[in-house]
Amino acid sequence: MTQAPDLSRRKFIKSSTIATGALAMPMIMTTRKAQAEATEINMLAWYGHGEPDMVEAFEAANNVKFKPKYFAGGDNMLALIAQSPPGTYDIILSDAEFVQQLNAADYIEELNPDDYPFDDFTYEGFTEFPGHWKDGKLYSTMVRYGHLGVSYNKNAVTAEEASSYKCFWKPELAGKVGHFDWHLPSLGMMSLYNGNNSPSPFDIGGDAWDAVQKTTMELRPQVGGFFDYGGTFNSLKNGEMMAMCGIGDWITGVLEKDGAPVASVVPKEGGIQWTESYCIGKGSSKAEIVNKFIQYMLSPEGQVRSAQMAAYPGFCVTNGGMAALQQDNMGEAERTGQIAGASNNPVTLIKEGRIHYRDIPRQQSLEDWNDFWSEYKNA
Repeated sequence: MTQAPDLSRRKFIKSSTIATGALAMPMIMTTRKAQAEATEINMLAWYGHGEPDMVEAFEAANNVKFKPKYFAGGDNMLALIAQSPPGTYDIILSDAEFVQQLNAADYIEELNPDDYPFDDFTYEGFTEFPGHWKDGKLYSTMVRYGHLGVSYNKNAVTAEEASSYKCFWKPELAGKVGHFDWHLPSLGMMSLYNGNNSPSPFDIGGDAWDAVQKTTMELRPQVGGFFDYGGTFNSLKNGEMMAMCGIGDWITGVLEKDGAPVASVVPKEGGIQWTESYCIGKGSSKAEIVNKFIQYMLSPEGQVRSAQMAAYPGFCVTNGGMAALQQDNMGEAERTGQIAGASNNPVTLIKEGRIHYRDIPRQQSLEDWNDFWSEYKNA
């Protein structure tokens, strides 16, 4: 495995009873005094993870209050930690490809693998996920994931056209193709479009990297904007953008459930998996309760909340969670393929070799990719 980049040099420029205890413990009275004495947990995460739909039950049962700080993109997450004193963040939701860098910088605590239901994970590769372990020790555990591919408006792009990234070049979409403003997802897709699927769209040599830049630049005349989470969501909702590169069902799923004519598919060239994992921040004085929360998020109840998170949906990582989702909302389980035998079952897609884990560049630096992204945006 390629050694993690030198963080100081970069300076970051650019089983449900575990759950809340609700079945085993009496609910804590929500008096003003109890609320005032609630333990505050500082969370660093993507938007949505500290919102009531995700944490309110755990907060009520354990007399804690989450104080979230949100970021978009692993580069931003690393920069926020680098700028903060040790112990600032009790729990860190990391994009899995950045865990090794958190570990290299000594930003996270070691975890006990016996604390988590790894024997119930839906896919064996999730248990020893790349970067989560170092020298036989665990530092992060996967809690949810999703797949990225072609996201499109069904009134402008047919299902057949959406089966390839080539649809982004459709003449009728000129000025109507958007990018989620983070280089890894979009450049990873352009790499897949160029045929870089072995060993990974992120593990490419110099010639292939030059070709990815060329292909990406050729798409530039089609592009109408670069958007953050809110902008991506709204531009698809109001029809400003008719296709979006760099995202997947984590955006279109929310819109689709609200009736918008949008969808996301894994095209024939393959898709990219985003993977979210929890770590305990180095020096946290609340490691015990934070660990209990991680266990809760891996319980069936926590997995159902995660799969249907209001901000953006994700896939369950445990069989117990998937079964609970089917019981709670079969419609959502069917929509996302989280049932046995579904053609779009997320684990089936992985086993078929159609999914590639999102990663950091292996033969270039993050600065190389980020610098090109800036050049591309300004072209």
